[in-house]
Amino acid sequence: MAQIDEIRKRRLEKLKALQRAGFSPYPPKTKRTHTIEEALFCFSKLSKIKKELVLAGRMRAMRTHGGATFCNIEDGTGSLQIFLRKDRVGPKSYQFFLDNFDIGDIIEVRGILFRTKKGEKTLEVADFKMLAKSLLPLPEKWHGLKDIEERYRKRYLDLIFNPEIKKKFKIRSAIIKEIRNFLEKEGFLEVETPILQPIYGGARARPFKTHLNALDLDLYLRISPELYLKRLLIGGFEKVYEIGKCFRNEGIDRAHNPDFTMLEFYWAYADYKDMMRLTERMFSHILKKVFGSLKIKFQRKNLDFKTPWPRIEFFQLLRKYAKIDYQSQNRDTLLKKAKELGLQIEKGEPKSEIADKIYKKICRPKIFQPTFIIHHPLGFQPLAKASEKNPEVLESFQLIVGGMELVNAFSELNDPLEQKRRFKEQEKLFQLGWKEAQRMDKDFIEALEHGMPPAAGFGMGIDRLVLVLTNSKNLREVILFPTMRPKKNN
Repeated sequence: MAQIDEIRKRRLEKLKALQRAGFSPYPPKTKRTHTIEEALFCFSKLSKIKKELVLAGRMRAMRTHGGATFCNIEDGTGSLQIFLRKDRVGPKSYQFFLDNFDIGDIIEVRGILFRTKKGEKTLEVADFKMLAKSLLPLPEKWHGLKDIEERYRKRYLDLIFNPEIKKKFKIRSAIIKEIRNFLEKEGFLEVETPILQPIYGGARARPFKTHLNALDLDLYLRISPELYLKRLLIGGFEKVYEIGKCFRNEGIDRAHNPDFTMLEFYWAYADYKDMMRLTERMFSHILKKVFGSLKIKFQRKNLDFKTPWPRIEFFQLLRKYAKIDYQSQNRDTLLKKAKELGLQIEKGEPKSEIADKIYKKICRPKIFQPTFIIHHPLGFQPLAKASEKNPEVLESFQLIVGGMELVNAFSELNDPLEQKRRFKEQEKLFQLGWKEAQRMDKDFIEALEHGMPPAAGFGMGIDRLVLVLTNSKNLREVILFPTMRPKKNN
């Protein structure tokens, strides 16, 4: 830290030198005429007519040879070499640049494009200006970004030094854009629902709790927008979607972050089979538009999103990989099996949840190619409709890709009496000690009693989708500012 403090002290002196010379180290405006990308794209024309242009960017390198200095500057579109000559800008200006400008500074340069003897595209500087004086050095000047935790904490430096990381976030933006394009072409309306909710619901999770002083009211950060989106179905909207933040007070690992981006949409007069077909179409659209192919690399293997995808029964997977016949087992025998596998089971967790934990441990890692896991046991999703053909299973599916759950979807339960009964069951489980049980929402039951059309619902974690499609290892690689433990100061 002593070295960094000394560098900062010297840079503060340079900042004061700029001010004494009558220059603001942080002016409010630049006269930039072109981005670097535009300058490079039109290089032949601009260099031929010797058109003067103004560029702006961060200095990333500096090489001085007597009366000449080469630097590299970067903006958000690219990188370009610039060239300062003492006899071009004048001896005083040239020395002022050397004395007060550092790697990391954001500068403005005016000049003409040309090619060096080595053929490198370059801008010869006629004038320069400080736009933002950097007081701390970029990491390459001291220890580098070797600590991956430090990369996530200081994402701004990670983006400066790792172009592949910046590319991932551009891909993330493109994926979200194509999701919107697809859903809007399918007739879905984008809406916004409350993030602060008096009762959390729509998923199995522990919430974050807060307090609204104005109304002296306890509120929760939403764990899902589901119950509000269903209210819109009741109100007459037939196709609605929302992309937004959700919050779950749960563990952090490669597939979980306490706040995450969720896509949920609801489709009136459709069922889970319609939703599976729509899901296949949506993924095909995203892959073709963003990557130009239905095949990508993930974990050194080839993922093929060619449709239709296999549909496998949940109970079939349990029998095949865990050697468990769900219907013939009771909760106690499943609990024993789960403990043998080293799984943590909370007090009050029902049989269906224990089976799901066994499935996640034993079965799900074996599914790599896009696959629909269908027909989960009754009780697993309190908001899902049971099958008329087999009332012991739900009209549900999960999409598994690369051993990871991307989508959870089902035909929506719209019977208010059955929904109330299931909420009561969940309340009993909560009282027994299962803190992820869903809570009784009387307002939602009242809304259902006005009549909700048959519908299918879909939920997908955007972060997990981007993780898979960018061949990343951890959610923190695809969330700009992931939740981190505060760094201890020595």
